[in-house]
Amino acid sequence: MNQTIRLLLVDDQALFREGLHTLLSTHADFDVVGEAENGEEALRLAVQKRPHVILMDLRMPVLDGVSATRRLKESLPDCKVIVLTTFDDDDLVFDGLRAGAVGYLLKDVSSEKLVEAIHAAARGEYFLLPSITAKVMAEFSRTTRSPTVSTSPLAEPLSTRESEILRLVANGLSNKEIADMLVIAEGTVKNHLTSILGKLEARDRMQAVIKARELGLI
Repeated sequence: MNQTIRLLLVDDQALFREGLHTLLSTHADFDVVGEAENGEEALRLAVQKRPHVILMDLRMPVLDGVSATRRLKESLPDCKVIVLTTFDDDDLVFDGLRAGAVGYLLKDVSSEKLVEAIHAAARGEYFLLPSITAKVMAEFSRTTRSPTVSTSPLAEPLSTRESEILRLVANGLSNKEIADMLVIAEGTVKNHLTSILGKLEARDRMQAVIKARELGLI
């Protein structure tokens, strides 16, 4: 997106919010429109400020981040939530993503990765670090119980390049990282992903990866 990305910061630690605000304000394409110290305040500010992306902590008083994310997706479905937390417990990861978060980052993430995740979320893409993606895929593999699905072919098979890109998406790489690795334009990666989503009848990257795993494609 070419417009300024409106951000809402949600964390119960004031010092962390202030540092994050200072960091993100150095980017001309970011506009931090508000800060909240709990999920309840985040819901109220989100309605008032209409942020594009919310950086959401999980463990907060009054209303936790998972519950706030779930309610945000019901009331403001176009608003994208990135979990930014200290904790990478499996249950928290799965609960955050099930609630509707499009990204899950730990607070020790580099500023470059954080900025990349915000841009990805604003474009409507998922952004998970490889360690988090591995947790999601491991849990999915553990809970998949329909062996007959894996024999179901696609009406139109994925090309070799599409399969390669889908595997990289499953490993948690962003479009830019995939483009750099394959030495192709980022726009080419996006075109391939559009084709992949269509063939898999998936609405987003994460659903595409899950369906591909069900079909035994990756």
